[in-house]
Amino acid sequence: MTDVPVTELRLVVTAENYPEALAFYRDVLGLAQLAEFDSPDGHVVLLDAGRATLELTDPGNAAYVDQVEVGRRVAGPIRVAFQVADAAATADRLTAAGAELIAAPTVTPWNSRNARLTAPDGVQLTLFEELGP
Repeated sequence: MTDVPVTELRLVVTAENYPEALAFYRDVLGLAQLAEFDSPDGHVVLLDAGRATLELTDPGNAAYVDQVEVGRRVAGPIRVAFQVADAAATADRLTAAGAELIAAPTVTPWNSRNARLTAPDGVQLTLFEELGP
């Protein structure tokens, strides 16, 4: 199929504390700011998170991933995963900026090092570092 009907995945997070969330994702995690807009009632910023994919899973696999990364079922229906160069260092940086560490980096059966956190805005995050073939 040469015509791709969808050209961008945009995850929209509504943050009660917008300035804190913006500082966390842009300044601490390091997502580049692409654009910023104001409306009569508020603000929105677009942050570049690299290539986007939609990872669709069933409840059984979601429970398995939670078990591997955390040791128990903890995620809701939405979890955001960011590929990073160093999961441990990034987790340390994010927890210092207000994220809650749910589970320290662990090597998974699919050969990545994953850490699980809750961002200050309540979004659950996986930081994953690919370890190679």
